[in-house]
Amino acid sequence: MSIVTVGTVAFDSIETPRGKADRVIGGACTYISWSASYFTNDIKLVSIVGEDFPDNELALLKERGVDMEGLEIVKGGKSFYWSGRYHDNMNQRDTLVTELNVLADFDPTLPDSYKNAEYVMLGNLTPEIQLQVINQMEKKPKLIVMDTMNFWMDIAWDSLIETIKHVDVITINDEEARQLSGEFSLVNAAAKIHTMGPKYVVIKKGEHGALLFGEGKIFSAPALPLAEVYDPTGAGDTFAGGFIGYLASQENVNFDNMKRAIIYGSAMASFCVEEFSINKLKSLDQAQINERVQKFIEISSVEI
Repeated sequence: MSIVTVGTVAFDSIETPRGKADRVIGGACTYISWSASYFTNDIKLVSIVGEDFPDNELALLKERGVDMEGLEIVKGGKSFYWSGRYHDNMNQRDTLVTELNVLADFDPTLPDSYKNAEYVMLGNLTPEIQLQVINQMEKKPKLIVMDTMNFWMDIAWDSLIETIKHVDVITINDEEARQLSGEFSLVNAAAKIHTMGPKYVVIKKGEHGALLFGEGKIFSAPALPLAEVYDPTGAGDTFAGGFIGYLASQENVNFDNMKRAIIYGSAMASFCVEEFSINKLKSLDQAQINERVQKFIEISSVEI
């Protein structure tokens, strides 16, 4: 099953208590595509970069089954750049530099070959661009998943609410769920968000796992305790890629498969944080992923 994924393809400079990485590969669409590529080889990327983005990185994505027809390369342009420093707890960070560069004029036009994709993964971008992609689909996709953040709640509330009406799944963290819904209880927050449009609500809680709400049911997934975390950048996007990648590899979209997708997404995110940038995602194989998923099963299973 084909996936259209939209988001940034970018450069990051990252500083964490474990070290520094200067101008490494980043961007929501990059992490999503790498992660999803372990479950399907039919990924259609929608993004924009400058002429400075390395050809070899794009070639590696192509080898993973990522279609680049929807990638705009701006001659003489510079790619989106973000720099940040993480606090000791790795849960908080300070943005040091944000350079939109070519992203400031991003106006995506979907190639015809993208318009009948069964799955759409809307990476964290302006709600207007996310809705623009939805509106270009020629038939209703089997599943539309949307990632967003508090920044858009602060500056683009009306367009965010309009976009949310059109998606099947929304993925946000716990504080964003509270802000979006006006409810402190995450159970009440999910119920309120359901009324806005999404059938399923995924609330990410970082090192405390994730919650899935849908079909009148709740599923709580653990996070895998890790001895070392080097770089949390892109963990949420990697989760999203594993989540939609797994669902695209299955016959049905239902609550049970959603639960499994949460575990696979969490497993992929646990790999991502073990090295800087996308380095870990480049070196995985199916046996490693299966072993990591088994660890999630072991720490969350109990016989009574």
